[in-house]
Amino acid sequence: MLWWVLLGLGQLLSPLGLAVPDDVPVISPQNCSLDCIIKGEDSCEYCRIRREDISLKLGVAREEMFGNCVPWPCNFFLGMHAPAACQHYVHAPHDVTVEFITNDDPRYETAVISWRPSIYGIEFLRGFQVSLQALGGPQLYCQLFLFQSNLSLSAMEAQRVYRSDPFPQLPLGVQYAVTVMALPVPEVWDNFYHSKYFFTRTCLEKNGLEECQRDWYPTDIKVQQDGRDIIVTFNLAPPDLGISHYFSWCYGGGVRNYTSVKASPTVNKTHHSYHLFGLQSGTNYSCEIAADVVDAIRKTFSFQVMQMEDEPPTADSALLALLLPVVIVLAIIFLGLLTVITKKKVKKRMREMKENAEVIKQHDGKCMHEEHSPILITRPHPPRLLICYSSIDGPAHVRAVMLLAAFMQQHMATQVSLDMWEALSLIEEGRMSWHCRRIQESDFVLVVCSRGLMQQLGRKTWEPGECWEGDTSLVAVSLIGEELGRAKSKGQDLSKYITVIFDYSKETDIPAVLGLASRYSLMRDLPLLFSHLHGVALQKPGQHLQVEHISEEGYCKLPAGAALKWAIYEAAQVYCCQEEEE
Repeated sequence: MLWWVLLGLGQLLSPLGLAVPDDVPVISPQNCSLDCIIKGEDSCEYCRIRREDISLKLGVAREEMFGNCVPWPCNFFLGMHAPAACQHYVHAPHDVTVEFITNDDPRYETAVISWRPSIYGIEFLRGFQVSLQALGGPQLYCQLFLFQSNLSLSAMEAQRVYRSDPFPQLPLGVQYAVTVMALPVPEVWDNFYHSKYFFTRTCLEKNGLEECQRDWYPTDIKVQQDGRDIIVTFNLAPPDLGISHYFSWCYGGGVRNYTSVKASPTVNKTHHSYHLFGLQSGTNYSCEIAADVVDAIRKTFSFQVMQMEDEPPTADSALLALLLPVVIVLAIIFLGLLTVITKKKVKKRMREMKENAEVIKQHDGKCMHEEHSPILITRPHPPRLLICYSSIDGPAHVRAVMLLAAFMQQHMATQVSLDMWEALSLIEEGRMSWHCRRIQESDFVLVVCSRGLMQQLGRKTWEPGECWEGDTSLVAVSLIGEELGRAKSKGQDLSKYITVIFDYSKETDIPAVLGLASRYSLMRDLPLLFSHLHGVALQKPGQHLQVEHISEEGYCKLPAGAALKWAIYEAAQVYCCQEEEE
């Protein structure tokens, strides 16, 4: 007979179309017997099942049936007699909400959970199990609700709202995880439950400020000056909280003042006053006052000790009055010298740039893609280099990147790919596809990092495949970050990925997602970058390799290098102006 009961319980864990009223029905649990559920009587549509009911009907101990609040799998009830019944798709419930209901105990909450069934597999739904557990604690509460065996829900009943029984005695201010599980639980499906985290209300939220000792703090504070002393008056805690000791901290003039306050309820039951002595005239003070209990909330207030009319000025005030004009004169002189020095530096920099004006003009008339390299010209296959950058930093920064690409193409024996040079391919393939292909085909990938790139990455969360209008660098950074992580996990060489900054940027402008890549500062590290790209050592025992014009001082002797130097200078000026405005 036992297997018949098990079979019946498995079948009840099976739902007929019910008429859907105009308004959304809310279904609360009923008191039912297992016999009523198994026979499919109309009076037991949605029933609460207690541990005692299962133990009584099935002869199974409570601990075995409800261990860890996990229901027995479907095949325990139906597997031997109707294996197909355990393979149905029953999706997880949704719209799980938590509602706190009124109770008389100020120390605890009572919560009721509600949810909606999923439309997917609803006709095979047999019931729900609700479990509630305090995070970090051993307490675990479970409730089981089953449908009568003849009930079969249709897709229209997915708008129904089912409720649990109340979960009482939940301590205040504790985080819980509630899990609503659809029954039956299949063997091969894992998306049959929905979890939600919530906090029970604090004492302050549930009972109000006047009922919580730790959350109470003075709200009515008045300050009055008596000579050079200050009298502070504040409202006392309600007698029911049992607070008789308070404390106060005051800070001003470089000195911290602590005052312990004991209030006698026989003198005044609503307010209490205390004195602050030894304060400095003309000084601003910031203070805190609180009940002398653990983790009490502190109330801040401030005041200024006014100087008395008959009180002579202090020595500090007189000294400050004498030194103030001297300080002002010294500050004006310092600002004047700083202005003169800055102007001289700017004029010197402008003079250096004008000396190269002719070669810059010669360079601007040439094609940016022209491929001629006086060095390593015998190498049959120059390294292929993809350059990524951010256009958010403005046209000056973009021009510096473009001229860097032109210099590397012409004088560093590299085959450069730049999105500005391949607009037609970008339109045909799309940004994501173009960058994916270029990253895979290139021997090296170089990212020019800048403040705008860092700010843009920090402002938005990257999703793989997401495209950002007007700035292809964000697509590339996402892809490169994924490639770096994949190569690191497989123990592969990471030298393919390079980050550089111009001298107007900072190392903090390099995104964390590119932290595994090699990094260089241009144009100071130009020889090191050349060495990285061509795999040649700059120094060996007794030898020193020096490539003509590939140095911090020598690159600007070439027309392309002079144009690049001027572009970096203009971009730096734009950055300085932006920092002054901020």
